[in-house]
Amino acid sequence: MSIKLNHTIVDAKDKEVSALFLTEMLGLPAPLLLGPFAVVRVGETSLDYLDAEGNITPQHYAFLVSEVEFDQIFERIRERRLTYWADPHREELNHINGWDDGRGLYFDDPNGHLLEVITRPYGSGGTAVSKPHPLVASAVDPG
Repeated sequence: MSIKLNHTIVDAKDKEVSALFLTEMLGLPAPLLLGPFAVVRVGETSLDYLDAEGNITPQHYAFLVSEVEFDQIFERIRERRLTYWADPHREELNHINGWDDGRGLYFDDPNGHLLEVITRPYGSGGTAVSKPHPLVASAVDPG
């Protein structure tokens, strides 16, 4: 048997609002309410939103998308006038990155979770591309 991630639980202030936000932004089917969860299917995996009490610890969720899907998601981000960044440290405001000769960006969900959409997996371009991913570049040149 090959091991696959089946699901993960995502804390939310309002599970239905949060799950709906993700499905709308990524162009996915509406969430399924299942017991205490609002379930969002992402390929073979699901993000199971659960209402949480108290403070929510922000997490990071990255989604590999096609170039066409990236364009559609980026348009939804702009239509909603959401803040987005080219980097996970939220320093390059209103920019997208070109790492691995693909495109990527980061934006927050209603709970402060950092969502990322990328068109190329980290390091997939190696060091031969015009814009190697910073993690790959720093591994080659740790200076």
